[in-house]
Amino acid sequence: MSGSAGAAAASASSAPPAQEEGMTWWYRWLCRLSGVLGAVSCAVSGLFNCVTIHPLNIAAGVWMIMNAFVLLLCEAPFCCQFVEFANTVAEKADRLRAWQKAVFYCGMAVVPVVISLTLTTLLGNAIAFATGVLYGLSALGKKGDAISYARIQQQRQQADEEKLAETLEGEL
Repeated sequence: MSGSAGAAAASASSAPPAQEEGMTWWYRWLCRLSGVLGAVSCAVSGLFNCVTIHPLNIAAGVWMIMNAFVLLLCEAPFCCQFVEFANTVAEKADRLRAWQKAVFYCGMAVVPVVISLTLTTLLGNAIAFATGVLYGLSALGKKGDAISYARIQQQRQQADEEKLAETLEGEL
């Protein structure tokens, strides 16, 4: 009896939180596509950034290539089949909440720009940063409907009118 309850709890905890957060299938695919495009952009720009004699540009380029590898590993592990731990890393990345992915991806994209502020690093990391922004927007959740918003506004307005009436009565 307790074994089946433990198995049910284990399966519930291993479910990716992205489905629990209410991300639609198309938004999840948009985030994944953005991650893959960000990885390609980081890799190409990182290679161009490494073709220089300035050490900070080389460091930023190497970081961008590492960003590309991590993005591909997390968002499209089938592209990294030659890496033995790719599936385990992808499963752990899928268990992260959307805001955690947003902070991680945006942080990864900002570091090369801080190291070397050039047009190549800005444009190369823009899509990777946008991936973090998309995950951050999904963490905020859906926008409320107009009816509940109007009801809240009406309650606030009535409360303000009551306070005003009480202050006016107190002055008389």
